[in-house]
Amino acid sequence: MTPQLTSQAADTTGRQAILDRLTLRPVRSAGLPTVDASKLTSFEEPLAKFTEMLQSVGGEVHLVDQPDQVTEILNQIEVFSNAQRVVSLVPEAVKGSFDLSKIHDPHDLAAVDWTIAKGEFGVAENGAIWIDGSTLPHRVLLFIAQYLAIVLSRREMVHHMHEGYARLGTPISRFGVFVAGPSKTADIEQSLVLGAHGCRALQVFLTP
Repeated sequence: MTPQLTSQAADTTGRQAILDRLTLRPVRSAGLPTVDASKLTSFEEPLAKFTEMLQSVGGEVHLVDQPDQVTEILNQIEVFSNAQRVVSLVPEAVKGSFDLSKIHDPHDLAAVDWTIAKGEFGVAENGAIWIDGSTLPHRVLLFIAQYLAIVLSRREMVHHMHEGYARLGTPISRFGVFVAGPSKTADIEQSLVLGAHGCRALQVFLTP
């Protein structure tokens, strides 16, 4: 005799009852640990440490005295001098060739060659740079461009991430991100690939 298969909705009453009980059960947070500020590492020359760490993660650092020197240096890079679509959020340093006012769908930025962004401060211990989302018309600009350049004042350095987050406080902008070097990934054979899922190279310009 062939068994008859019947369609019957699963009874989820018991599962929902369990979930409801878990939801109502108060869970006490363990809380954040207290950080002993005296044990945090500080650097005698945070700018030098920042440069060392940024280079160690694949970024390139340039000291410039004037913002217009940024374009002069970038023009020496073939992939910049040949670029057709440059988005500049720092027009005093680099003149862009892409009109963002006409962009409403971020997908239309897929062909951007370079994004020139403004950094708020750098972190010496890991070479990360904080970028405030309020300076970005489209947040994807940092990740979709083939190449990324960040202009940052060398006076805006903090020693470590604790100091960085203290400086941020409660961000006003709904988006912000730390950028440290170009995009990279590595497999089990220790083969490191730059630009796998983001910018291929990162140029950082440190202004006075």
